[in-house]
Amino acid sequence: MDTCAGRPLRVLIVEVCADTAETLAQLVRLWGHLSRSAGTAAEALRAAAEWAPDVVLLDLGLPGTSGFELLPRLRALPGGAGALMIVTTGYGAADYRGRSLEAGADHFLLKPIELQTVRRLLAERQADRGGES
Repeated sequence: MDTCAGRPLRVLIVEVCADTAETLAQLVRLWGHLSRSAGTAAEALRAAAEWAPDVVLLDLGLPGTSGFELLPRLRALPGGAGALMIVTTGYGAADYRGRSLEAGADHFLLKPIELQTVRRLLAERQADRGGES
């Protein structure tokens, strides 16, 4: 269903928990997209610079550098301004949503994330990019 809307999306999964990252990567591939994973801010920046993802699923709780600090750095990369940035976090503090959006996130999803929401957001982005190659 999803691949009918356009080319597969490149989805970068930035997640500290390797099991969660692998599960998300498998689902993204099942939905017809491409995926890469990163467990640290440095890995995420390297992968984003090399691969120019269409979508980034970003855990806020990274070692060394928070997702709040990483978001503007990802946005500053070539292609980063147009990428869909989806924060996924277990931190439910009231100000985290606002801080995420201020830092450059497009969406804020509290863990455990609803997979159908992620799938819908990917399908919407894919439809938006349907005419691009």
